[in-house]
Amino acid sequence: MRWALVKVCLAVTAMVVVAFAIPLGLVIKEMARDRAFSNAEREAAAVAPALSITTDREQLERVVASAGTEDGMAVHIPASADGEATDIGRQRAADKDVATVRKLGRASTTEVPGGSTLLQPVALSSGEIAVVEVYVPESEVSNGVGMAWAVLAGVGLALIVGSVAVADRLGVRMVRPARKLVEGAHELGEGKLGSRVPEEGPTELRLAAVAFNSMADQVVQLLANERELAADLSHRLRTPLTVLRLNAASLGDGPAAEQTRAAVAQLEREVDTIIRTAREAKPQTAAAGPGAGCDAAEVVRERMAFWSALAEDEGRKWRVAGADRPVRIPVARADLGAALDALLGNVFRHTAEGTAFAVDLHNGEDAVIVLVSDAGPGIPDPEAAMARGRGSGNAGSTGLGLDIVRRLAESTGGDVRIGSSVLGGTEVRIWIQLDGRVPERRGHRVRRRRTVRLVSTFNRPRSLP
Repeated sequence: MRWALVKVCLAVTAMVVVAFAIPLGLVIKEMARDRAFSNAEREAAAVAPALSITTDREQLERVVASAGTEDGMAVHIPASADGEATDIGRQRAADKDVATVRKLGRASTTEVPGGSTLLQPVALSSGEIAVVEVYVPESEVSNGVGMAWAVLAGVGLALIVGSVAVADRLGVRMVRPARKLVEGAHELGEGKLGSRVPEEGPTELRLAAVAFNSMADQVVQLLANERELAADLSHRLRTPLTVLRLNAASLGDGPAAEQTRAAVAQLEREVDTIIRTAREAKPQTAAAGPGAGCDAAEVVRERMAFWSALAEDEGRKWRVAGADRPVRIPVARADLGAALDALLGNVFRHTAEGTAFAVDLHNGEDAVIVLVSDAGPGIPDPEAAMARGRGSGNAGSTGLGLDIVRRLAESTGGDVRIGSSVLGGTEVRIWIQLDGRVPERRGHRVRRRRTVRLVSTFNRPRSLP
């Protein structure tokens, strides 16, 4: 916008300067010409009184010398009845031009080498017409014109430079607040909630800055309210957790009792983490940097060991594939565990006892795929299920489970898809991008086709134990 304003001002000022400077320069040239010929007319008029009195050559030469110069003025006296024609001074005009002026009795100008001449008729006492010739050189006609044009050019250039400088300052005054507004929006989008924009510049930008700062204040207030609400709700869970911990302590010994006590302890830790995170206004997990993340195979084995006990109690067959060797992914261990718990919890919650399920892990070149499938009734409308996963929540589901899974996949540039499994029920596929970049459209399509091949490989019938 700054350079656009400068270009517009430059074009407008240049057109104005051209529109006024060229006519003014022509007027100055014409004025110089009129001045030169006016001087010539005055010189010719100085000789006219002497011509009306006498035609004596010596006297006229003295008059011509006093009025001008012999080289610049000439007098042409026609021949009388008893005499010859007299020419005083240097003649530059053609004889026919002199004769024409004498015949018409009217002053005239004619072009000659090096300039122009003024031919002025003068009536003699004898009734004849004499012609006074005054030479006007070209240097006198253009005297002062070049300087005047140079001054006009300098003034025009100064106007253009000044207008560009003023336009540039105005552009800076307009662009600087706009840039600060853009920077403030980027900082706010990056999570810098203290970012504010100075309320300066034109009226419209000041109003935009006021609106932005008001919006930022409201965002900070809303986030503070949400943190307090999350902390308060999490704190209310301490009482039922205490009861669960006491009840779990009274279960005695045994694998089921130990797993129950471990689950209660983990739940207490998660609640404490939520409270601390909400109070400190910090994210629970930071983005994984180079070399960070976890071993997906180890997390899968650990969570399946936890859920296998409940699966045995309910008579469910289960299978794990692809978790026999390390698989590094750029995801925090707790996040992947929470996503697997959410999907496996949905299997136990929404399928009947005895329904089989499986977890498959595949390590590709640029992505890792986690498949959680079951032999339940399936999901008739996967799109509606994903909508619930975005937080709408209906049919007794909060939608938080699928939302946790979706956010984990999208944080790496991947996604989540719901389909039908070879077991006859639902299959949830988590695509985890290893390079952390969202694929471009064309590359995304290629990877989709590769995903289909990977999924079809996983969907080959396998026997459950």
